[in-house]
Amino acid sequence: MRVFPSLMLASLKGKSLSLICSSLTWLRDYQEDALKSELMLEKENDEPSWVVEHAQVQRRNAAIIRKSELQARLRQVRAKELRQKQNYESGEPKAKRTKADEVRATFDAEDDAHFELDEYNSEDEGPKAMTSSHPSTDPGLSSESLQLMGKLGLISKTSEKEDLLPTDAVKIYFCSRTHSQLAQFAQELRRVSLPEVPWAAEKDASKEGDSEDRVVVKHLSLGSRKNLCINPKVSRLGSAPAINERCLELQRPDTSKDHQCPFIPNKEKETLVNDFRDHTLAKIRDIEDLGKLGKKIGICPYYASRATIKPSEIVTLPYPLLLQKSAREALDISLKGQVIIIDEAHNLMDTISNIHSITVTQDQLKLCRSQLGIYLHKFRYRLKGKNRVYVAQVVRLIDSLSGCLETWMTEKQSAEEIVNVGHLMAGKGVDQINLYKLMRYLQESKLARKVEGYTTHAEEQETKEKSRTKVEAHVSTMPVLTHVQSFLQTLTNPSAEGRFFYEKDEKSQLSLKYMLLDPTHHFKEIVEDARAVILAGGTMSPMDDYIRHLFAYVDPARLKTFSCGHIIPKENLIALPVAKGPGGIDFDFTYDRRNSPAMIEALGSCLLQLSEIIPDGLVVFFPSYAYLEQVVLRWRMKSSGAAKPIWDRLLERKHIFRESKVATGIDDVLDQHSQAIATGHGSLLFSVIGGKMSEGINFSDALGRGVVVVGLPFPNIQSAQWKAKLDYIEQSTKLRTGSQDEGKGAAREFYENACMRAVNQSIGRAIRHKGDYASILLLDRRYRTPRIEGKLPAWIRQGIVKGGADGFGQVLETLRIFFEGKKNV
Repeated sequence: MRVFPSLMLASLKGKSLSLICSSLTWLRDYQEDALKSELMLEKENDEPSWVVEHAQVQRRNAAIIRKSELQARLRQVRAKELRQKQNYESGEPKAKRTKADEVRATFDAEDDAHFELDEYNSEDEGPKAMTSSHPSTDPGLSSESLQLMGKLGLISKTSEKEDLLPTDAVKIYFCSRTHSQLAQFAQELRRVSLPEVPWAAEKDASKEGDSEDRVVVKHLSLGSRKNLCINPKVSRLGSAPAINERCLELQRPDTSKDHQCPFIPNKEKETLVNDFRDHTLAKIRDIEDLGKLGKKIGICPYYASRATIKPSEIVTLPYPLLLQKSAREALDISLKGQVIIIDEAHNLMDTISNIHSITVTQDQLKLCRSQLGIYLHKFRYRLKGKNRVYVAQVVRLIDSLSGCLETWMTEKQSAEEIVNVGHLMAGKGVDQINLYKLMRYLQESKLARKVEGYTTHAEEQETKEKSRTKVEAHVSTMPVLTHVQSFLQTLTNPSAEGRFFYEKDEKSQLSLKYMLLDPTHHFKEIVEDARAVILAGGTMSPMDDYIRHLFAYVDPARLKTFSCGHIIPKENLIALPVAKGPGGIDFDFTYDRRNSPAMIEALGSCLLQLSEIIPDGLVVFFPSYAYLEQVVLRWRMKSSGAAKPIWDRLLERKHIFRESKVATGIDDVLDQHSQAIATGHGSLLFSVIGGKMSEGINFSDALGRGVVVVGLPFPNIQSAQWKAKLDYIEQSTKLRTGSQDEGKGAAREFYENACMRAVNQSIGRAIRHKGDYASILLLDRRYRTPRIEGKLPAWIRQGIVKGGADGFGQVLETLRIFFEGKKNV
């Protein structure tokens, strides 16, 4: 009988250590129980007791020997690393160590046969329709690599023979948003010292007290090629798509050995893969450590890490590697019976939606059409049978999409609109295309890689006189046909799952977007396979959306929620909803009223007075980048009757820094913020809710003695995408409950919760340890309404001071008293 996984939604402070200790304690208990079960033998009717007992002892001794040998091997590895910190000897012949900077992948200019498509039989409904001498179990890998990787457990096996590798043990998969967050988790994992299971403690009692022989959790960090590639000629390309494509190019069966990547596993490097596995398990390593280890040993950590998955006890990986089925299959990850912990889970629904949503621009469609034209011109006489048919179908489908955008460019006035999929396929002959067969053809023929490869090859031949840097710049972006193919795949998705949109940006650039509306289906497979799923986060409130939109099909009795308060004492936090600003003006930062000069002036006056009371760092979160820019422009202007602009007066109180919409430069801004505080002048940092500083940044201690949230960042409810999303929630809820009112209520709740999760995440940047203290000010009259206040985290609600509605002067006096009491802390 199948046991459905248990599900837990947790909102925690100091959650990493809590999750580590609780999950690994459970894992140790489970391993001990599993060992006992393994040793048990059912007594046959005619077997005496002493025979059964003898067999059990033999099994126990064999199990102890196996596990002890592994622990001994890992101890030896740790000891070796201590002796040889600087020069690591892997034992491989030096002749086999090829310097990466001596390797460069190039195409043979005289031979373009490897760009030609293999013969394709579309009527073959088996797993593969391609007839080729080259295996295609794993795209781009040579037969030699495939054979060895299969032997080492690096890829899944199709043979019915029993796998010689150990059975995949029950483990914990810990998933978070970024590698920096996973590195922090690994750092916490290093602090944990676990007792060995009783049988091992008995076996190794003679080694008691040896710190080097303490139990180390067998941990593995998984990452993408971009994070783990050690070939400098590939990693220098920068973008993940370009690195992926170049890596596969270097492994093509027809690539000469001189041009293949020297770090990919082969028969000569089986020992290196085993060494990599043992060194990985011997100590806790983050993703950067694995890259360094791969360089020392001379083996690709991206591929070699796959052999380490099965013996690991805890595996850390970023969202995409867990949430994408294709990524799990590529890494040969099976979640059957495993424990899944998803950290920072307030991002989960948006992440699933973003992973399975895609946008394609008119320029990309035109470039794709141009590349196909170049390819067809070269190989038009070599394409036969179904290859010719399917390539022609791809061309017609792309022409249909491009034609739709051209038509809407002149006909449609709105910047965004829902598109019927029938309009996208209205081109000549497109209605005769079987999309499922076409997608299968694109996947198996690898048309996108061949077209992009030949196009790049042809351009290189025409521009040999250009520098190598310029050539590499061309291939450092995702192959456009690969991207378009991903968009075409969405045309086969169930219509209820998502919607298509037409978009026009401020530069009148046209694009088509597919947006996933229902994340349930894509997460359901993970939930059904796993032994348990835990969603954890410091600011997951409100939690209702997860239950309604991720687990609507799950029996409520099997869902458990858990929330605990903040570690700080209640006197270290003060939260003030501010309904009125200086001069008694109502703080109403709704979209219609927030742009008034009087409101912006009142906001500036408010921050001037707060800057006098709140010491050190004051972080202000605005609802959007556009509104922040508008406010700053207004503050730089001199008001009537004022001696100086508000901006200049703020600079007299504290240094001012702003978060940029550009992805780069965040670290520099934070450094400047910290340095300004260290000088004693203080700092005023303007950030944006939902921006880069609202998540993953810790404004602890003096960095954030005050956090100000301006308004409520409700999404634009008039946008086509939000209209579609809310309509979907309303209709699906109505279908499930039979009530129109419940449908409307669910849509409204989802809309408000999306706003409040962003607010709560921003608030959570302050107060990061038990001795920390800070003030939180929520500038908008709506924060005083029970509906909005009830969506704040419990630890914030407990710190709310109720008197702020009586006037801004009372807010200032409350803050003075609070910080006066902290002067000696």
